[in-house]
Amino acid sequence: MLLDRKTAPKIHDAIEFDFILPPVNTYKLDNGLPLYWLRAGVQDVVEVDWAFPAGQWYEQKQGVAQAVGNLLKNGTSKRTAQQINEAFEFYGATLKVRVGDDHAIVSLYCLTKHLPHLLPIVHEVLTDSVFPQEEIDIYKQNTIQRLLVNLRECEFVANQKIDALLFGESHPYGRYTRQDSIEALTREDLSEFYKRSYNLSGAKIFMAGNIGEQETKWVNEIFGAAEISQTVAGELSFVLQTAEQRRQHFMNDENGVQGAIRIGRLYPNRHHPDFAPMVVVNTLFGGYFGSRLMSNIREDKGFTYGIYSSASSMMHGGSLTVHTEVGRGVIEEAVKEIYHEMDIMCNERAGEDELLLVKNYLLGNLLGDLDGPFHIMQRWRTLILNGLDINHFNRNVEIYKSITAAEVQTLAQKYLDKNSFHEVVVI
Repeated sequence: MLLDRKTAPKIHDAIEFDFILPPVNTYKLDNGLPLYWLRAGVQDVVEVDWAFPAGQWYEQKQGVAQAVGNLLKNGTSKRTAQQINEAFEFYGATLKVRVGDDHAIVSLYCLTKHLPHLLPIVHEVLTDSVFPQEEIDIYKQNTIQRLLVNLRECEFVANQKIDALLFGESHPYGRYTRQDSIEALTREDLSEFYKRSYNLSGAKIFMAGNIGEQETKWVNEIFGAAEISQTVAGELSFVLQTAEQRRQHFMNDENGVQGAIRIGRLYPNRHHPDFAPMVVVNTLFGGYFGSRLMSNIREDKGFTYGIYSSASSMMHGGSLTVHTEVGRGVIEEAVKEIYHEMDIMCNERAGEDELLLVKNYLLGNLLGDLDGPFHIMQRWRTLILNGLDINHFNRNVEIYKSITAAEVQTLAQKYLDKNSFHEVVVI
C-alpha cells in the first residue's frame, strides 16, 4: 500500500499518549540483599548500580562523604589505584561514583559478557578500599586548588550562600566545602565513614540491560555470598536554621562585571502531594527554555543568557530556587522582574494554550526517559530509594495531564509568594 504523501499525518499531543513504566523484577540474594533488575534493550550492555546511604546527610565530619566517594577506587589491600583502573579499562568498562545529598551511587557500565570478570573487582572496591595516604594527600591538594579557583566565581559562591541561608550552615543540605574542612580530613575519618556507610547490609542493587536470570546469578555468586550485618543505622535528625535576614548581598570581586542571583525558599519533597503538580507550575514559571522567566528576562529584557528555576527534592526536605547571572548594572532590575513574574503567576491564570505547551513538554521529556533500559531503571531507582512505587509514577502522569489553570494559580499563590523567598546576590 502506497503512502498518501499529499495528506499530512495527524499530529497528536503528548497528553494523548499512554505512559507505562515497564515493571522491574525483584530478587533477593542468598544473604538477603535486594536486587532490582530489568531486561530491556537489544545491545549486550549492562549497568549495575549499588546505592548506599552515604551522602552528605550521613557524614559526621564536613567533606568526608565526597572524599570517600572520590577515593573509593584508589586502592585496596590487593591493588593500587592504577591497577584498579587498568582492570576496568582492559574490559572497556567504567566504574563511576556519585555522591549526593542522601545517597552515594556506585555504577558499573560494561558489556554483559564481561560482568562475571568485573563483579569481583567491584566487590573488592566496596569491601576492601584502604585509602592510601598518598592518594588522600593528592585529593586534598587538588580539591583545595579547585575550591580556590571556584571561589572567584560569583555563581559558585551564590550557590553556597543560598543553601546556607535556607537550611543553615550546620545542616547537611546547607553545609558547603571550606578549605579548613578539607585540610582537617584524615585517613581515619575516611575509613570510619567507609566502613559505616558503605556496609553492604545497607546496599540496594539495581541492574538493567539485555540481561536475564544468568546475570542475576552472577551477581548472587559474588554479592550474595558476602557476609552482611543486620544492624540498622539509627535515624539522624538536624535542626533547620533558616536565616532571618531574607536579602543578603555579597561583594566577592570588586572588579566583577556580573552578578549571580539566587532567589529560593524551602519546599516540600516528592512525598508531598503538592510536589507533582508543582512540577507543572515550576516548569511554566522557570523550568524550561520557553518559561515565563526566560521570555521576560532573556528574550524581552536581554539581561541574561539564561535563567531558570529548579525544585530540589531530598529525602528530608527540599528547595525551590531561581538561578541566573546578569550584568552588574542590571542586577536590581532583574531581581525586580523575577518578583514581578511571581506576582503574575499568583494573580493571573495561565492561558490554556500555554498550559498545554508545558504539559506536552513535560510528558515529551517523560517519553524520552522511558526509552532505553538505563533511563527506565533510573526512574525505578528514584522511586525505590524514596520508598515509592508504580502508583506514585502513575499519579504523577495523571496530574501532568489533567492539572487546570485554576489549580496552577492556587499552587502559585501557595509557593510563589515573593515574601517567602530568600535572596542572594553575589558580585
